Amino acid sequence: FIAWTITAHECRPGHELQFAGMLERGVSTARIAYAFNSANIEGWALYAEAVMKQYLPIEGQIGALQMRMLRAARAYLDPMLNLGLIEPDAANRVLTGEVMLSEAFAKTEIDRYTFDSPGQATSYFYAYSRLEALRTQEEIALGNQLREQPYHDFIIGEGLLPLDMLDQAGLARFVPSQN
Repeated sequence: FIAWTITAHECRPGHELQFAGMLERGVSTARIAYAFNSANIEGWALYAEAVMKQYLPIEGQIGALQMRMLRAARAYLDPMLNLGLIEPDAANRVLTGEVMLSEAFAKTEIDRYTFDSPGQATSYFYAYSRLEALRTQEEIALGNQLREQPYHDFIIGEGLLPLDMLDQAGLARFVPSQN
């Protein structure tokens, strides 16, 4: 069920398009290499999943929703585990009982939050939410004139900007270029 959404996340229009697009548009190698941040990178990949969901067969859409639920669970389980607000066994129950992960997948997730990469998993859903909010701002500013491809090309062409700077660039440069 999740093969379609993983493809959208890792390949096109996800990470592969993101990095190829930055290189093709002339984003500096320094910006690509040194501005690397999980929020910007993973936010785009989740945004790409959301854009593609409507084109997937129903099984793929269900898989996409399950993966979105996992990313939302990451956004609160990772910090709660690291702050001692939830025990690993309780987090496991959420992941297996609510998100419907296997025991092995749930264990991998909990290890990720607590040992392998604490804090990184929260970046996915946070940045996706920020990109959705930015798109909403652009839609309000442009009304029915927002066209997806130029908008997506603009986001990718900006490279790995911090999300606040991406918000500013969208309103300062993208919106005026569309009028």
